[in-house]
Amino acid sequence: MRFTLIICTYMRPKPLLQLLESVKTQTVYPNEILIVDGSLNNQTAVMLESNLFQNLKYFMVEKADRGLTKQRNFGISKATSDSEIICFLDDDTILDARYFEEILKTYETHPKALGVGGYISNEVQWQQATSGYNATANEFVYDGWKRKDGSRFVLRKKFWLDADAKPGFLPEFSHGRSISFLPPSGKIYEVEQLMGGVSSFRRSVFKDFSFSVYFDGYGLYEDADFTLRLSKTGKLYVNTAAQLGHYHDSSGRPDKYQYGKMVVRNGWYIWRVKYPNPSIKARMKWHAVTLLLTGIRFSNTFTAAKKKEALTESLGRTSAWFSLFFNKPKI
Repeated sequence: MRFTLIICTYMRPKPLLQLLESVKTQTVYPNEILIVDGSLNNQTAVMLESNLFQNLKYFMVEKADRGLTKQRNFGISKATSDSEIICFLDDDTILDARYFEEILKTYETHPKALGVGGYISNEVQWQQATSGYNATANEFVYDGWKRKDGSRFVLRKKFWLDADAKPGFLPEFSHGRSISFLPPSGKIYEVEQLMGGVSSFRRSVFKDFSFSVYFDGYGLYEDADFTLRLSKTGKLYVNTAAQLGHYHDSSGRPDKYQYGKMVVRNGWYIWRVKYPNPSIKARMKWHAVTLLLTGIRFSNTFTAAKKKEALTESLGRTSAWFSLFFNKPKI
């Protein structure tokens, strides 16, 4: 299958080079690599001039096309018409050698798949669980594997606010468990959400779908919005054998106050994309979890190493929560 790789980047020439070096070692190499650069300087262009990669095309976009969702839509418009699959990668990821091979294999195994996601392998430690294993309050068990549960989910369990849907599916009150709660089993799992920075889609879906420009700039949860809309029309999958590392480069990220606002307002937005008219119970649970997570983040002001970041993010979350009562996002 012919496929195009689109990498949207912003002020990250060094991480981008590391990613491209890992692309070079793939068992299946992209027919086309499009770098869509929204940087405010020419350092990425200079790096690419000094390091040549096969089938690579570089685009530096103007202000009108800058921002993650805009850059993705720009890249799609530049992809060759004979590409069957469009792949997206964050610029701070590094691929295992068989990443693209496994992604394409999934489309062959599931010919009706509209999208396939890869699996981030370096963020969570999993262990295989014995048959009939009962998880402790601090653990999460799924499909014969166990992992330490995050402190936020441990506290949510105590208030009966845990997610009541499988990983990769959004509960009616939102606040579900992400793809990171799928184990590294090597299996393919059906989902309704993909992580945008490790995703791929059939070229045909972009005749009817595009990434929403509501998610300006950094674009937090833009992937959830796109795939929740797309999943209403067909199947999406994650192949846990298509592995890569995500190294979360700090450059190009928004300040913590703005990030906190995005967590709440963008979170509300994708919730209502999936559930335009949630039940009263679901509404109460959404607000309860939002306030609980804001309180936890505020408590990090006293316990975390980066106390100022915790405070400013919690203030951003609080400001955004109050804003929902008089200025809701427009779907």
